[in-house]
Amino acid sequence: MHPRGDLGQNFLIDINLIELVVREAELSPVDVVLEVGAGTGSLTSYLGAVAGHVVSVEYDPNMYAFASEATSHYENITLLNCDALKNKNHLAPAVLEALDAALAKVGAVTGAEPVVKLVANLPYHVGTPIISNLISTGLPWGRMVVTVQWELAVRMAAKPGTSDYSALTVWLQSQANLKTIRKLPPSVFWPRPNVDSAIVRIDPAPERTANIADREFLHTFLREIFTQRRKRLAGVLASMHRDRWSRAEIEALVQAAGIPLDARAEQLQVSQLVELANRLVVSAGMTPPAAGLDGADAVEQ
Repeated sequence: MHPRGDLGQNFLIDINLIELVVREAELSPVDVVLEVGAGTGSLTSYLGAVAGHVVSVEYDPNMYAFASEATSHYENITLLNCDALKNKNHLAPAVLEALDAALAKVGAVTGAEPVVKLVANLPYHVGTPIISNLISTGLPWGRMVVTVQWELAVRMAAKPGTSDYSALTVWLQSQANLKTIRKLPPSVFWPRPNVDSAIVRIDPAPERTANIADREFLHTFLREIFTQRRKRLAGVLASMHRDRWSRAEIEALVQAAGIPLDARAEQLQVSQLVELANRLVVSAGMTPPAAGLDGADAVEQ
């Protein structure tokens, strides 16, 4: 075994923590699990024992061979040897197809509405796009329990006015509840990373998602305004959308959302930014998309 640093291969070797991840996922026969980074297949085996179906992805052919051997006796595990991402903005078609097939199969067997749960020791370099893109799809996701770099866990749970508050923060918190289950030292991984990690649980918040007029617009809106997070928001929007709204119209919309004209994106609550995005959608007469954000860019870290 030769773990590859370029693939972020740091394997969780503490069995107690692997079991904690599985317990937090609260898996049942109606759940379809997506695992990214199968590694040697140890977590994959735990998942296969309790979930309806597991779609596990491993990019490294060497580790894929280990995982294939470890899970060969499970009929409810689909192991893919590919990149989980088509690009930074989309999950790979093969992964989406495997999830669709698993959802259909589990639904037919159980007679219930299956959900997708992301349960994984995520390679550090794909943590953000995997989490963000799964939320962006129209897939019926029900929970995520993942190990990520501590820095990313802090960014996802950040508060307004802090340096970690970002477009990713607002995107996640506008649609989900986040909880850091445990901070992990480097010693529980092999090889040991140079940073701390965390087990994070993310649960959907449908009541907040329902308040978003157009998720695709919100996705783009957040990316735009946080590229200039320290500038006055009204000025940023007036400059970016000069072809659609006048400066006076932008200022009126900002004030109608209860936001001071001198406010900056990094200072505003999640609810304020969603409210402003909604008012822009209504003002522009946009039609909300039917489902998902298949054509949208993923929110950056």
